[in-house]
Amino acid sequence: MVKDKRFINIALILLFTSMALNFPFPHEYPYGETVATALHIPVQTEGIQSVGIAIILFLFSGLYFLVKSLNKYHGRFVLIAIILAFSIPHVSASAFQKTLAKGIYAISYESESSSCSFEMTDETTLYGICELLFENYSNHEAQFTFDFYEKEDDLSMLSLMNNHVPYEVKVKGNERERVKIEKKIDVSHMKNFVGEGESAFMNIIIMSGEKSRKL
Repeated sequence: MVKDKRFINIALILLFTSMALNFPFPHEYPYGETVATALHIPVQTEGIQSVGIAIILFLFSGLYFLVKSLNKYHGRFVLIAIILAFSIPHVSASAFQKTLAKGIYAISYESESSSCSFEMTDETTLYGICELLFENYSNHEAQFTFDFYEKEDDLSMLSLMNNHVPYEVKVKGNERERVKIEKKIDVSHMKNFVGEGESAFMNIIIMSGEKSRKL
């Protein structure tokens, strides 16, 4: 069935590289972005995601050499390879976090179950309240701090909650913790701000010593 072992070795290297770049840990974005940032390579240029393109190129190159290395069953193996390439990074990241990870690396931030709301209590005071849900997969208590960060296309609401941060959190081993924070923000000196609204899927940075994760 295998007609060229050299090609199949190249295929495996390319497919593994694609999966490694797409590994969604320790941040919310693929590990390839962490590598690119460390090498001072632009992650996004004029709306084009360079890491995403690299992942696809490695994947299709790997599939090409996989097909060239086989005598038959090309379609079956290509389909299996595609399924594995997209599922293994997420499955392995989840497995690592739930079994071997410690400290903040064992912390899961459930953004879909977290939210913030804002309203004006008077002409100069904005009241913000946020509830965030964390889960600790390790057996030991995890202590960390966090603050919010906004992406370029986000409304500038969450940054207002970053006064007097970071916030401190403790999550006991194998437990979930819902953290509630409230803040009154003086907006009398601000010209432009959002006076009322709600946010979900907020982006945060959790930190412990020199370690940090963007979630």
